[in-house]
Amino acid sequence: MHPEPSDAELVRRWRSGDRAAARAFIERYHDAVMRFFFNKTSEANQEDLIQQTFLAFIHGLPHLDDASKARSYLFGAAYRLLCRHYEVQRIARERADVEPAPPKSLTSPSRELIRREELRLLLRALRRLPIEYQAALELHYWEQMTTSEIGDALDLPSGTVKSRLRRGRELLSEAMASISSSPELLRSTLDNLDRWARSVRGGSSAA
Repeated sequence: MHPEPSDAELVRRWRSGDRAAARAFIERYHDAVMRFFFNKTSEANQEDLIQQTFLAFIHGLPHLDDASKARSYLFGAAYRLLCRHYEVQRIARERADVEPAPPKSLTSPSRELIRREELRLLLRALRRLPIEYQAALELHYWEQMTTSEIGDALDLPSGTVKSRLRRGRELLSEAMASISSSPELLRSTLDNLDRWARSVRGGSSAA
């Protein structure tokens, strides 16, 4: 078997007109981008934001100087689109003078996972975090991105990313403590962030 081509190789081939490489890159990261938007807006908006993310990546491809940073560039596009989406929603709410509605439904692969109380608590707590902390934590845990990669995606120096992760964990703990009805549930959720990350990436419920 031939080894899987790197992101950089796929991007180089994509730029040269290789449509198969383009499809391979998109297939490689479709689920990851879906995870990024999960829990942040409605299912209909998630689908639209996923498409917009890949379109933004395609449009920006000629300006990607370092092909090895393609993943960070992709999530950077996703983050900017999400921030813009929230701003549009905020303006619409101000004009309508109504409270925002929570997401109506959840997309695969997390429909099954949400049944677990620990994950329910984690997702509720994450929704309470400012988006800059939520994004940093999810890129770290869900996508296993390094501090440098997160910095490239969010356009931040590594030191700021480290501070944001540290503060994000503190805020997440505080948010979970404020909504958890069980000290045991809170402790088990906090102790198993890595396990939940593996579950979300794998699309199956944790053991």
